[in-house]
Amino acid sequence: TICEEVGYLNHLSRMMIYPWAAGAIRRLNEAGLPVIVVTNQSGVSRGMFPESLVLDVHRQMAQELGAARARLDAFYYCTHRREDDCNCRKPLPGLLERAVAEHGIDLARSFVVGDRYLAVALAHAAGGRGIMLMSGYGRGEYEYHRHKWSRQPDHVAENLQAAAEII
Repeated sequence: TICEEVGYLNHLSRMMIYPWAAGAIRRLNEAGLPVIVVTNQSGVSRGMFPESLVLDVHRQMAQELGAARARLDAFYYCTHRREDDCNCRKPLPGLLERAVAEHGIDLARSFVVGDRYLAVALAHAAGGRGIMLMSGYGRGEYEYHRHKWSRQPDHVAENLQAAAEII
């Protein structure tokens, strides 16, 4: 959603923030809305990269966005694999439940934005609204798989900038 999709982001040098991301996040910041990242990072449990890399990526992302006057309010991640049976791996709501507890978020008034249907499913599971992005994996997921989805996204947007306009 914020960074170009590169599969498993297994090195800090591979993180490339989309050119529209900072402006979109700044717009949400200026509207007084919390901007929280929720991400699956199973590469840690698969031994592809250390958990410290996830923290380094977040620090670098926050620094680059901050230089453009954009701010992330929180960053939550799940290092588990699907078979680990946790409640924090998207589309399960564990990370959103933490965000609600720690930031007083009203999920019914919230949006989950992502380029994978998992984000939309997470939004619906938590009682929020889901925005499917066409950037990253989004266009392929949407065009080739939407007919299988039990519930369609509340909105479809070209990228994070367009999603910020909807929000």
